[in-house]
Amino acid sequence: MSLESIKYQRGNLEVLDQLLLPLQTIYIKVAGVEDGWKVINKMQVGGAPAIAIVGCLSLAVELLKDETSDKKIMRQEIEGKLNYLVSARPTAVNIKLAAEELINLANTLSADENVSAESFKERFITCIESMLVKDIEDNKAIGEFGCEAILKQLEGDSQVRVLTHCNTGSLATAGYGTALGVIRSLHKSSRLEHVYCTETRPYNQGARLTAYELVHEKVPATLIVDSMVAALMHARKITAVVVGADRVAANGDTANKIGTYQIAIVAKHHNVPFYVAAPLTSIDMSLKSGDSIKIEERPDKEMTHIGDFRIAAPGIKCWNPSFDVTPASLITGIITEKGVFAPNNLQEILPP
Repeated sequence: MSLESIKYQRGNLEVLDQLLLPLQTIYIKVAGVEDGWKVINKMQVGGAPAIAIVGCLSLAVELLKDETSDKKIMRQEIEGKLNYLVSARPTAVNIKLAAEELINLANTLSADENVSAESFKERFITCIESMLVKDIEDNKAIGEFGCEAILKQLEGDSQVRVLTHCNTGSLATAGYGTALGVIRSLHKSSRLEHVYCTETRPYNQGARLTAYELVHEKVPATLIVDSMVAALMHARKITAVVVGADRVAANGDTANKIGTYQIAIVAKHHNVPFYVAAPLTSIDMSLKSGDSIKIEERPDKEMTHIGDFRIAAPGIKCWNPSFDVTPASLITGIITEKGVFAPNNLQEILPP
């Protein structure tokens, strides 16, 4: 059974505190938008799909308690709160796109004279709740398409060794996962020999979260430090790299957790296919290239400390971008819920 990172029943939202994993499994109650912003910004919830879902569900919880009978006021409040939630983690595009769609829905419902304030609220909340179901369905489709693409390049029934980076599983989505969903599908098909996951410094999502999920589901796996990737590819035959994405530009350039770019370069050198697994909501056709992607910079303490224990020399300056951009030229294919596409063919599924 996959881990449950988001627990939701109408009016009640709890998220698994990823900062405490793998040592403690504690859920945080999210009572509204302010709580939603905090758990996203503090990285108690991570992964672009999960960020979008938690942010929007926090609004649904707050809206359910709202007794406003004026649709125009409700619409204004919704727009302001959604824009506020987007500011919590600016690089992840999923929440931005979800906010835009919900604002458009609020505008439509507000303008329709046949829609009462109560009906407005009900239809708006129902739309947000449907995101949970759709995300899991999309992830399973991504898993199947990715599994098929990787196995297609092999002869016979040979086994697969996969390298992944950061966390892209049940903890980063509503359930199942994107890149880790591909790995789950390979494991389910009995073709997965081994997974290698990077620790993913400085926040250690690989060591804390991905490793936790792989052990939980009894998937054969080994943890490596980020600087071992080249040595691993030299020493072991790696079938494919599969990573997630926080934002994909129209030309296929992809922003993902810091360290992804250098893995792509090493994979290219060793002739290892490099796949990006992401739902369509991670693709931002308004951006021509990765140069336009805003890269979030995180606090120095994430580099200088582990927990409250300092590991770096006091007084040293730090540069801590949370993401880097992998050029489309290094990407073999982008795995979506609609199939696997070459980076320069994204217009086939999402016209500009």
